[in-house]
Amino acid sequence: MQKIISLCKRRGFVFPGSEIYGGLANSWDYGPLGVELKNNIKQLWWRRFVQSRDDVVGIDASLIMNPKVWEASGHLATFSDPLVECKKCHERFRADSIDLGAPCPKCGAKKQFTESKQFNLMLKTFLGPAEEQANVAYLRPEIAQAMFVDFKQVSDTSRKKIPFGIASQGRAFRNEITPGNFIFRTREFDLMEFEYFIEEKEWEKWFEYWQKEMREWIAKDLGIDSKKVHELEIPKEDRAHYSKRTVDFEYDYPFGRKELYGLAYRTDFDLKNHEKKSGQNLKYRDSETGEEFLPHVIEPTFGLDRSVLVTLLNAYYEDEKRVVLKLPVKLAPYKAAVFPLLANKPELVSLARKIYDDLRKNVMVAWDSRGNIGKRYYSQDEIGTPYCITVDFDSLEKKDVTLRDRDNMKQERVKIDELPGILAKKLSENV
Repeated sequence: MQKIISLCKRRGFVFPGSEIYGGLANSWDYGPLGVELKNNIKQLWWRRFVQSRDDVVGIDASLIMNPKVWEASGHLATFSDPLVECKKCHERFRADSIDLGAPCPKCGAKKQFTESKQFNLMLKTFLGPAEEQANVAYLRPEIAQAMFVDFKQVSDTSRKKIPFGIASQGRAFRNEITPGNFIFRTREFDLMEFEYFIEEKEWEKWFEYWQKEMREWIAKDLGIDSKKVHELEIPKEDRAHYSKRTVDFEYDYPFGRKELYGLAYRTDFDLKNHEKKSGQNLKYRDSETGEEFLPHVIEPTFGLDRSVLVTLLNAYYEDEKRVVLKLPVKLAPYKAAVFPLLANKPELVSLARKIYDDLRKNVMVAWDSRGNIGKRYYSQDEIGTPYCITVDFDSLEKKDVTLRDRDNMKQERVKIDELPGILAKKLSENV
């Protein structure tokens, strides 16, 4: 983990938030390379689960919703973690994440923990000029509820027939007791998920279907080693209050086997409660039979920040010569880098710059003219750039360049006028 954290800061993937002021506990900012990797994962997910399907549509909902939403969903009453406090140093911990019979992890005091109590994870704010109870609102702790409260409007306007899904991507907020392990657990984070609305009698079929789809996303799209991914059936007593069945996809992180994604069968819990609390009819009406009913829901949830983390962990490779991020080409921040062999030769720089300007019209391309060519190659290897293009003196006469592959370091000469097509072909072959 320390190698990944160091690389992320050194190369511009992820920085500590507010660092010039001493930071803020477990707050992280995505830098120039990190935001590209993050956006590539988001866009790939959206293409796979929304744009390439005719049974899923998307929404982009508000971060702050009417507080009655969270009352109906059960979050105000049940969205909590067990909390204990060390009586000596007053550090607070999640009771289910430490050994209460062991010494305090911070100060070493023995048998000094308070009795466990429930701590609500909702982040509270106020709307309007007065900080009073009537103006209390909450930053959303999950992105699912908007898909339930908007269900009727989406169903009516999109004219989708059950089974169909509503997808969303966006930020959620939880006042975690003990965030940590880099971007694994933070108080604000990004989620990608959808609610797939079905008939109750078909829930097992669709649960298995989406379980398979999630496996394929992990292995084929993110390129994650399947040996490090495990599926855990969550027992009834540990499931969320709305779930009748939950499977967690866990990953073998350097700090242990922990959750990556979740798949839940939420029954009709949410629509039923929102219909009751709002007094609005949220039932789906079958246009052919005229039957009205509340659909049941299968919910696949994907943590975007954890997707970034496992992608980096899975791609990291080092030997005695170099560090390489063997990122899938479709996820790499830069698809290629362009170099002049020597930065003090105007004719080389001019030709390389023209190639760079032409390529970046269609793909993300980096420019680098610092230091010797070997260091530039290794620098691009470390940030996961699949291909490097070098302009040398032969390029001036023969109108060709050197194209180098990140993973095997093999080089080939390619004609400049053929370069865009050859690069596009290589990129498409690796998608």
